[in-house]
Amino acid sequence: MGDESTSNSVSQFGGIDGNKSYETQVVLNVYDLTPLNNYTVWFGLGIFHSGIEVHGKEYGFGAHDFPVSGVFEVEPRSCPGFIYRCSVSLGRINMHPSEFRTFIENVASEYHGDTYHLISKNCNHFTDDMACRLTQKQIPGWVNRLARLGSLCSCLLPESLQVTTVKQIPEYHHESEEDGTETPPITTPRVSEELDDDQEKRLLSPLAAMSPVAGSGDVTFVKEAHK
Repeated sequence: MGDESTSNSVSQFGGIDGNKSYETQVVLNVYDLTPLNNYTVWFGLGIFHSGIEVHGKEYGFGAHDFPVSGVFEVEPRSCPGFIYRCSVSLGRINMHPSEFRTFIENVASEYHGDTYHLISKNCNHFTDDMACRLTQKQIPGWVNRLARLGSLCSCLLPESLQVTTVKQIPEYHHESEEDGTETPPITTPRVSEELDDDQEKRLLSPLAAMSPVAGSGDVTFVKEAHK
């Protein structure tokens, strides 16, 4: 998917400083979208958000109404509006931060906010794609299992769940420069089972819980590369 420069693995990127090492860990950070996960994980199911952490920043994908990048960055394990569950190490890469910035900006051109789809192109599809490109590994199957099951019976889902967006214009800020298991970690329930309006909104789209507008320091959208 995408052009050759972004679909190739990280091994295709050459170091710009000769033999100098810029090795960094690639980590999948997983969050609960709903406190109901504390009960459904016992059956190997849950509704999760995930982000990929590289060079000290975490990258995710969410919806908005515009044909521009829906890829955003946040501080690791601190994505606003979600409950952090666990981290999964996917391996290590050797890539200069500026090379990675070029890489993620190219990827952002393939993940516009208006293409977000809860079943076929959600935040976990994004992190799985990133993991494959960077480490040739996939994210653990349990992270996006519900979407895969939903794809088998998407005709039964209401349209509001099949395609969801947030009516919000993203603001862009330019920057210059352990093995997973097949079952989700089980934690003790911490919140009520009932979903309030804000939790339902987060369920429909990750960016609904965020504030990527002027004055927000929590979320920064990645500006896509011009082609």
